[in-house]
Amino acid sequence: MTRPQPSAADTAMALRARGHEPIVAALLEMELLSEVDPKTGPWDAILLTSANGLWGICTFAWNKKWHGIPVFAVGDISAKAARDMGFAEVVSAGGNVNDLAKLVAARLKPPARLLYLAGEERSGDLAGALRAKNFEVDLVVVYRFLTAQLLPQPAAEALAAEIDGVLHFSRASAETFLQAARNSKLLDAALTKPVHFCLSENVAAPLREAGAAQIRVAARPDEAALLELCV
Repeated sequence: MTRPQPSAADTAMALRARGHEPIVAALLEMELLSEVDPKTGPWDAILLTSANGLWGICTFAWNKKWHGIPVFAVGDISAKAARDMGFAEVVSAGGNVNDLAKLVAARLKPPARLLYLAGEERSGDLAGALRAKNFEVDLVVVYRFLTAQLLPQPAAEALAAEIDGVLHFSRASAETFLQAARNSKLLDAALTKPVHFCLSENVAAPLREAGAAQIRVAARPDEAALLELCV
């Protein structure tokens, strides 16, 4: 399992409950860059392309007065995280940033003011797409990921011996896995030994390009669907 903590621990628990032996080898470490000042609002909606974006509002989102703001999430994982934080009106695009932009444009009318809680590295230009439709988008870069250059020892040892599968929750973690395996001189084993379980086709893309022998993609872009593959 390559996803960062604390999510990795929760997924490991779910895997153990299914009878698997998870190896937690986080390749990405999240660094908080900024938090939103609630006084700069109000906003008509909040946009999420990752559950990690919620760290940017965790200091004030506990206040129930914020829970009525609609949240538009790129997928079910980020939508669930928003609901767990207390937001009542949460909608998932169930896809990518293009799907999210279409969903927002279908549900809201410009010039609605939107708070986009983003990472430093972004796939697509959600803010640009919505601004082109005359929405006002406040983009706040909440976090970034620091990437491991080598595979953590437990992962390296597993690849050198026997391993059945690797779970990939994001394209960034899949790309980092490949580079770390290459730097650890274990790329061939990483591509040929395990089944690569991927949250979406976008996540699977760098693994396909690298020549991974066995790739399985979840039917839906959520953790439950990904774990269903691990039988």
